Amino acid sequence: MSSVDAIIPCYQYGHFLRECAESILKQCGPELRLLIIDDASTDSTAQIAQELACSDPRVEFRRHATNRGHIATFNEGIDWAAADYMILLSADDYLMPGAIERSVRLMDDNPSVGLTFGGAVALQEGREEMLAPPAELGPGTRILSGHDFIRISGARNIVLAPSVVVRTSLQKKVGGYLPDLTHSGDMEMWLRFAAHGPVGYIDAIQAVYRRHSTNMSGGYSAEQDFHQRKLAFERFLDRCAAVLPDADELRFWLMRHLALDAISCASRAFNEGDVGLSERLSALASKLDPEVTRSRRWWLLACKRRLGSRGWQLLRPAIERLRTP
Repeated sequence: MSSVDAIIPCYQYGHFLRECAESILKQCGPELRLLIIDDASTDSTAQIAQELACSDPRVEFRRHATNRGHIATFNEGIDWAAADYMILLSADDYLMPGAIERSVRLMDDNPSVGLTFGGAVALQEGREEMLAPPAELGPGTRILSGHDFIRISGARNIVLAPSVVVRTSLQKKVGGYLPDLTHSGDMEMWLRFAAHGPVGYIDAIQAVYRRHSTNMSGGYSAEQDFHQRKLAFERFLDRCAAVLPDADELRFWLMRHLALDAISCASRAFNEGDVGLSERLSALASKLDPEVTRSRRWWLLACKRRLGSRGWQLLRPAIERLRTP
């Protein structure tokens, strides 16, 4: 029977930890081990983790004497894992019933698949929101070539981390998370896996992702987000060039899509009256790919600027009516 190590790095999320851990321990199918790493929390994390370890022999617990940060803690979890498959699950998220069994079944049947991901639900203040997968994935569980996964992703991170299960041997081969990718480390990691083999998509709700004021993914500006994504692409291409026959072409393609995304974001900022942010993002886009200045998106934003903020707001309702089928 296949085995799975689930790692929960936890810092100040003691109030979420038990629900997260129990969502793993209640999974059916593969042999499970749960590894909890407390990164020197000052809340109830250590007490709850100790209670879980005492009540279930499948639970093991470590506690840092000083805070090491999430990247170092993630990488410690990767080093600790020894099962056939592994999951790295933030303590504020949790798995849906059957999630592990669905992923492991697909990966057992397809030994070349190094990573699987699936659907997720966002939970905020008791309200659930289905996070729709990219339309390009289409319906049904499927296996994507690494190349197809990268092309579907484009400049975005299309994978919700709590839905991911990876093959431990490949995780150790591709290495851990990079310290300078504090915001885009997940996206770079998925690309690294895709460079080394196929990716499985599970057409089911695999996990619940909590949105709240203390999410590690929060607190980043739009400009920081684009700089982090650019850095993620650079690190990915530098590390994986040897296994990417079209690395130079892919670099151009990724930067083009990132530039187009920046223009779209600049256009939205203009719509919201933040002219300064709009100008900064369009300047960033032209640095990412000078050819973006010939795109339709650039031309539309230029037209808005020529009209001015007030003129565009007056004309916008009529334009949107024309766009509506």
